[in-house]
Amino acid sequence: MSTTADRAGERSPADRLGVQPGQVVQELGYDDDCDEELRESVIDRSGSEFVDEESDEVVDIVLLWWREDDGDMVDTLVDAIGPLADTGVVWLLTPKAGRPGHVEASDISEAAPTAGLQQTSTVNAGKDWSGARLSTPRGSRGRR
Repeated sequence: MSTTADRAGERSPADRLGVQPGQVVQELGYDDDCDEELRESVIDRSGSEFVDEESDEVVDIVLLWWREDDGDMVDTLVDAIGPLADTGVVWLLTPKAGRPGHVEASDISEAAPTAGLQQTSTVNAGKDWSGARLSTPRGSRGRR
């Protein structure tokens, strides 16, 4: 059993993100403030290390760490969906309210559709991080 496995009935961070064994995961926006438990949990569950930003591999999940002052969210989301499989998702990970770099939910709800994504759920991704699950609308899959 891994160190990120369930504790007293709690779901692991990878469970909350829906990560499955064998999925290919790309990580963007990593910095020293990122949640290491979440990262380790995703690597453990997927069974492999994160795909490099420069990789041309098709990915199932993009973990995008995003802070308020990271620049243009729409541009970054457009870049993030480039390597996504048709059924892939972007997990936009942002600091929780009261943490440095917090991003307002309204910023996400405005940026996602502009980038061609829709928000389908949010999760408690870690002690200091929230996750917004973003996917391409079903009608647009396969048209990219």
